Amino acid sequence: MKKFLDDNFLLSSPAAVELYRRHAEPQPIIDYHNHLPPQDIAADRRFGDLTEAWLEGDHYKWRAMRANGIAEQYITGSASSEEKFLKWAETVPHTLRNPLYHWTHLELRRYFGIHEILSPKTAKAIFEAASEQLRQPECSTRNLLRRMNVRTLCTTDDPADSLEHHQKIREDGFEIAVMPTFRPDKAMAVDDPSAFNAYLDRLAAAADVDIRSFSDLKTALQRRHDFFGEMGCRLSDHGLSEFYAEPFTEAGMERLFSQLRQQKTLTLAEARVFKSAMLVLFAEMDFEKSWVQQFHVGALRNVNPTKLRSLGPDTGFDTIGDWRHGEAMARFFASLEERGTLTKTIVYNLNPSDNYLFASMVGNFQDGTVPGKLQYGAGWWFLDQKAGIEWQLNALSNLGLLSRFVGMLTDSRSFLSYPRHEYFRRILCNLLGHEMETGLLPDDLELVGGLVERVCYGNAKAYFGF
Repeated sequence: MKKFLDDNFLLSSPAAVELYRRHAEPQPIIDYHNHLPPQDIAADRRFGDLTEAWLEGDHYKWRAMRANGIAEQYITGSASSEEKFLKWAETVPHTLRNPLYHWTHLELRRYFGIHEILSPKTAKAIFEAASEQLRQPECSTRNLLRRMNVRTLCTTDDPADSLEHHQKIREDGFEIAVMPTFRPDKAMAVDDPSAFNAYLDRLAAAADVDIRSFSDLKTALQRRHDFFGEMGCRLSDHGLSEFYAEPFTEAGMERLFSQLRQQKTLTLAEARVFKSAMLVLFAEMDFEKSWVQQFHVGALRNVNPTKLRSLGPDTGFDTIGDWRHGEAMARFFASLEERGTLTKTIVYNLNPSDNYLFASMVGNFQDGTVPGKLQYGAGWWFLDQKAGIEWQLNALSNLGLLSRFVGMLTDSRSFLSYPRHEYFRRILCNLLGHEMETGLLPDDLELVGGLVERVCYGNAKAYFGF
C-alpha cells in the first residue's frame, strides 16, 4: 500500500516518476493568471499567522467550512485567527476526496516542512509552528515566491487601478517579474446603471478624461490600456457569463451610452449589444499591442442574494452556469478574423459539458502564424482538481495539440497556492507515463519529456514573450 503524499504521490508508474523527476519538477513557474494582491508583494508583507496567509479570501475553504456546518463567525466573521483556524482544522478531515485535502497537506509540507495530518488534534501545534515561521523574514511574500521557483506572475487589475504597487516592485528591482493584467469587466457591466456610472467616474479620474459619450469611454480605456502596456502588461482577462457577438453601430452605441449615463436600465437585448461592442473594442486594443486575451467563461455568480447583501461578492456563492456558448463564440472570433484583429487567445470553460466544444472551437481559428495561437485553457475553478485537469488534458489532446499547451496557473489569492503547479505536473506526468507503460505512447523519455518541459514552462515563456 502506498503511503499518503509520498515522493511518488499521483505517480503510478516508473515512467511517470521519471518524467516528473527529470522533466517537470525542475521547471520554473510562470503563473500567468492569479489574483495575488500586488500591494503585498510591494510591501514584502509578512503574515501574522497562518489564518492570514491561508484562510483570508479563500472561498474554496469557506465553502467547505459552511458545508461542514461551521458558523459564519468562524469563516468571514469576528472570531479570532486561531479560532478560525481551529474550525478549518475541524473541517479538513471531512474534505477527504476533495482537492482541498491534497492541497492543504502539500502546502503544509512545501512551505513549512510540516508532515503531520491536519486535524483537531494537531491543529494548535500546526497553527503555532507555521505562524512562527510566517513571521520570519524567510517567509515574507517575496521569499515565498522565491521558494516555489516562480519566475513570472501576472496579477489581475482593473483599468482604473493606479498600478502604484507594480511601480514600486519594479523600482525595487525584484528579480521575479510581476506584471499587471488588464481586466475591464466593470467597463461593460451595464446591468446595474448606478454601479456602472460610479465606475465610470473612477475610470474618468484615472484616465483624466471627462466621460460624457461612448467616444469618451473609448478614449479613457485606450489611455489606461496604453498605461498598462507601459507598466509591462502583456495580457488582458475577461470574466464572462457567456460570449456576446451582436451587431452594433457607433451611433447605436452612443445612444445606449447616453441612456446609461441617464441611469436608465437597458433591455437584455440592448445590454448584449453594448457588451458585444466592448468585447470587440478590447480585442482590437489587444491585437494592436500583440497582447494575449483570456476569456474565463461560464460562471453563474452571486446566486445567494441573502449572502450577497451580507457578505458581498467573491465570498463563495458562485457556481457553474449552463449557457449555450458555441454560436456566439464562433461569431465573435469570426468577426475579429474578418477584421484582421484576432490576437493570441486563451479560452477557459467552467462547465465540463463544454470541454469538447471549447477544445474544438479554438482549432477553427489557428492560422499558422503562431504555434497554438488559440489555446484551450487549463481546468479552471471548479475544474482544477485531478479529474477536471485530466478531462481538460484529454479533450485538448484528442482535438488539438497538447504539446503546444501553455500549462497551469493558480487563479488564486493566496501566496501558499503554488503547489497547485506541482499537483498539475504530477497529474500530467502520470497520464503520459501510464500511456508510455501501456504502449499508447513511445517508450521515449526524451520525446515525451520534451513535451512535459514545454507544457510546464517553455510554451508559456514563448507564447507570452516573457
